[in-house]
Amino acid sequence: MKWTASDIPDQSGRVAVVTGANSGNGLETARALAGRGALVVLAVRDLDKGRAAVDAIRADHPGSDLVLQELDLASLDSVRAAASAIGNRFERIDLLVNNAGVFHTPRRQTADGFEIRMGTNHLGHFAWTGLLLERMLPVAGSRVVTVSSEAHRYRSRIDFDRLGAAQDRSQAAAYGRSKLANLLFTYELQRRLLAAGAPAVALAAHPGWSETEILRHFPGIRVIHLLIQPLQHSAAMGALSTLRAATDPAASGGQFYGPDGLMEMRGHPVVVTSSARSQEAALQRWLWAASEQLTGVSFPI
Repeated sequence: MKWTASDIPDQSGRVAVVTGANSGNGLETARALAGRGALVVLAVRDLDKGRAAVDAIRADHPGSDLVLQELDLASLDSVRAAASAIGNRFERIDLLVNNAGVFHTPRRQTADGFEIRMGTNHLGHFAWTGLLLERMLPVAGSRVVTVSSEAHRYRSRIDFDRLGAAQDRSQAAAYGRSKLANLLFTYELQRRLLAAGAPAVALAAHPGWSETEILRHFPGIRVIHLLIQPLQHSAAMGALSTLRAATDPAASGGQFYGPDGLMEMRGHPVVVTSSARSQEAALQRWLWAASEQLTGVSFPI
């Protein structure tokens, strides 16, 4: 049977934090969780877009419990401030969805001097998770779900000496590296949670070719959109992989969910296999240590 949003169990009483929840897959993830009764924190960079997202969700689900939190993953100061605000407001977090990401964007660095894709997609989320994990460790059934991409397979070798720096001129390669880092982080986090005997688990997901705004800065996007539209599915369909990893009672730590269609481009969510490189334990441990050093954030496990 095909897994759909109707398979999401009741989420009443659960607190879910979703980054990048103002549009695309993040918005659809937040919408679905709110519709099943979760209190959803929309952690977004643009508060105006965040307020529009809150209005859109409440239009579909009147009375839904939503909290808007400013978060710029490209600034560790913002990450720390947002994590402190959420930690002070909530004694427990049941679900942390690391969804936000940047792909083709004007070449620049984060506020802390990191290449924008690695700094936002991985290092920002690494610090964010580490700062919030204490609110999850005592919670039975809590999950950290990090959104990766099939791009983790493409030109994604990480230069050990230049993790946070621009490693070449290819934005696609930089994006692929950051998405590989998402998976390395997930697998190492799961290993550490298991070793600590924690009730929390870590999983990953990818949306396939989902129709979102992530390519909005790409040159010739209108032509590209016409070419790839037949291969895409909606943002609501793309969010299903994340939602299954986040809510399916049968899901377990360390799993990776993606669409079941041709080349995992579209379809319904199933367990998929990531690249051999993403499963290298030594690389996972190295990335973890380097990320702690670069962000200054240590995990309580």
